[in-house]
Amino acid sequence: MGALRLTLLLLALLAAAVAGARPSEVAVGALFTYDSTIGRAARLAIELAVDDVNADRTVLAGTQLKLITQDTNCSGFLGTIEALQLMEKNVVAVIGPQSSGIGHVISHVVNELHVPLLSFAATDPTLSASEYPYFIRTTISDYFQMNAIASIVDYYQWKEVTAIFVDDDYGRGGVSALGDALAAKRARISYKAAIPPNSNADVINDVLFRANMMESRVMVVHVNPDTGMRIFSIANKLQMMASGYVWIVTDWLAAVLDSSTSRDLKDMSHIQGLIVLRQHTPESDAKNKFISKWNSVARNRSITSGLNSYGYYAYDSVWAVARGIDQFLNSGQQINFSADPRLHDSNGSMLQLSTLKIFDGGEQMLQQLLLTNFTGLTGPVQFNSDRNLVRPAYDILNVGGSGSQLIGYWSNYSGLSVTAPEILYHKPPNTSSIAQKLHNVVWPGDSTTTPRGWVFPNNGQPLRVGVPIKASFKELLAVSRGPDNVTGYCIDVFNAAIKLLPYPVPCQFITIGDGTKNPNYDDIIKMVAANSLDAAVGDFAIVRNRTRIAEFTQPYIESGLVIVAPVKKATSSAWAFLKPFTLEMWCVTGALFIFVGIVVWILEHRTNEEFRGSPRRQVITIFWFSFSTMFFSHKHCKRTWAVRVDHMVVCRADH
Repeated sequence: MGALRLTLLLLALLAAAVAGARPSEVAVGALFTYDSTIGRAARLAIELAVDDVNADRTVLAGTQLKLITQDTNCSGFLGTIEALQLMEKNVVAVIGPQSSGIGHVISHVVNELHVPLLSFAATDPTLSASEYPYFIRTTISDYFQMNAIASIVDYYQWKEVTAIFVDDDYGRGGVSALGDALAAKRARISYKAAIPPNSNADVINDVLFRANMMESRVMVVHVNPDTGMRIFSIANKLQMMASGYVWIVTDWLAAVLDSSTSRDLKDMSHIQGLIVLRQHTPESDAKNKFISKWNSVARNRSITSGLNSYGYYAYDSVWAVARGIDQFLNSGQQINFSADPRLHDSNGSMLQLSTLKIFDGGEQMLQQLLLTNFTGLTGPVQFNSDRNLVRPAYDILNVGGSGSQLIGYWSNYSGLSVTAPEILYHKPPNTSSIAQKLHNVVWPGDSTTTPRGWVFPNNGQPLRVGVPIKASFKELLAVSRGPDNVTGYCIDVFNAAIKLLPYPVPCQFITIGDGTKNPNYDDIIKMVAANSLDAAVGDFAIVRNRTRIAEFTQPYIESGLVIVAPVKKATSSAWAFLKPFTLEMWCVTGALFIFVGIVVWILEHRTNEEFRGSPRRQVITIFWFSFSTMFFSHKHCKRTWAVRVDHMVVCRADH
């Protein structure tokens, strides 16, 4: 009995020691821009998440999350300084930043200090590189968003787009991913319109004006939410929001629309007919409860900005950190920091680099975070081998009137659909072209007809097409009153092929020859090979020496010699069988048959009784033999024909 009490006492002391080893609070940093479309939603969401974590006894029991926030002020330089100041406070993880540019810089800092960085808004795909092992993206990468845009472009069978983007890490990374995604769909970016950060209206006007000079009318806009609305106001002044244009906008515009509780009708008039993407968050009771709580607190604090999808990802990021810390402490790890010998203050330096400490358990904390697996407001919070969230999906919206209409979804699982992704996850994946569907769209200019997506460019170079001026066979090629009046069968085939192309190909016909004699076709082919001409149209023969220097289309005229003769109407008669030969030919043929009969009679009459008798009978036999050989009647005789020649006449009687 005494031994049992001693054992229980030791266990109690051990449990107390373990409980005492857990810190009373753990510092977690948050890095974002307070006064921004994303920051205003994320700030309140993060604070509510911290309160919910600290009130939940199933997570971090006995340990409180201490939130330390820093304002990056939409500046890469100030954001870096604020991040360094945050690291001085011994945080075990950082939630943020919202800027991809700052994310690139801060990732080098957290790599050195072994502090995991969980960003709810930095969507640049290049941040997933192995160069940044401590960066974890808790939102959807632009890699998937650009694949969604490429699927939309392919769905409407457009082949070229114009990319309008902010010229920073966020914009360049997204457009690079867009180019790769379009290439997989056999499309491309025909023109890149880069807008420098913090540009004024004049700079944006110049960029859009140059973009409008190109042939593509499919505009993909990938800019920042706080300055992007100016693009549409300027585009409207340039008549770029009219019928025939297509505008596809990344999720930044959805964040702006969702955050604008009192929308400016004037601004809405500039964005009618746009297609907008938004991160898909499935409906759930937890999401509805959070929205109600967020709106209530926002009203109490007089926050005029609304909640957007980035707020959901910020909320889930806090819970991911809390669960990671809980697993870290439950595994017996301690939260300790140590000085980095490579960081020291130089003589006279005021940077105080020595205050930056390395998180000793950073590697273990990172592994626990990567193993995160729970269902949050945004759906499953789980990371794949590339440290991206599983099951990325987007809502596809069509802006119209004073709001937007949901026209479909895109998911990495099944592509475009009008069914919610969480329903399709229970079915086999189907990314076939037949399964891709979207609801009807109202395009710019209040048009319901799908735009063709291109026009002939104002500054494009026409295709130089060589045309030989022929002296003969005018039906194939003919030139009248200059190169603008080229006609003929070859030109008709060429123009029909050009019309089938889904993109513009302006052509300029260049005539070759003087019209008095046919030009040398080999010389024309050599002009194409030498790039003096882009193409040549005509009745060119495909021969071996020409195929060595130029490519040819499939033949559309049959080769060979054809004799054309007039047809004369002739009356039919019983003697029509005589027409294949002339009278002289028939006489010669008859004489030959009689000659053969006479030769056979000379050879056979001495031994064959059939060739004997009266002269009249022998003459009849000679003519009958000749007549029978003319119609091959002896072919039907018995096999004894082959025994001797003289049996052939005998066979006539047995037939």
